[in-house]
Amino acid sequence: MSNRPTKFMRETLTIKTGHVLPPDTNHHGTLFGGKLMADIDDTASIAAARFARYPVVTASTDSVDFIKPIRVGDAVTLEAMVTYTGRSSMEVFVKITAEHLLTGEKSIAALSFLTFVALGEDGKPAEIPLVVPETDQEKWLNETAKKRAEHRKSRKKDSEELAQFFSE
Repeated sequence: MSNRPTKFMRETLTIKTGHVLPPDTNHHGTLFGGKLMADIDDTASIAAARFARYPVVTASTDSVDFIKPIRVGDAVTLEAMVTYTGRSSMEVFVKITAEHLLTGEKSIAALSFLTFVALGEDGKPAEIPLVVPETDQEKWLNETAKKRAEHRKSRKKDSEELAQFFSE
């Protein structure tokens, strides 16, 4: 058993809510995917730094699954939480909810998983605490993280091979 310190997932919860304005949207009147991706990375990085208490860097954006359009005039809420930890890396889950402000209707608009690495003062990966889930949802996210990590490692290997192919 590890003697590393622990932190609860709930301690990393980071919530960001914003109003979707016309400059944030495309010609369909929906939020630019790139704008949402930047907000996802920003919110997730705060959750990761809050957990590690070190500077963090994005190692991977594993997925951003767009489920429902977010329209001009909606509120968009991003909820980020560290779901799994390695020695220096953290998986962060982000749930994105759209709210029609006039009707109050809310729906999940997107889901995302990212990986961050904590960096020490020397710029090298720093050891971080272990994350502890409490609720059923947190336990499910934590228990299924190993499968996502295996997929991430396989995808990274494929990307490295592709990069080598294009650098020749």
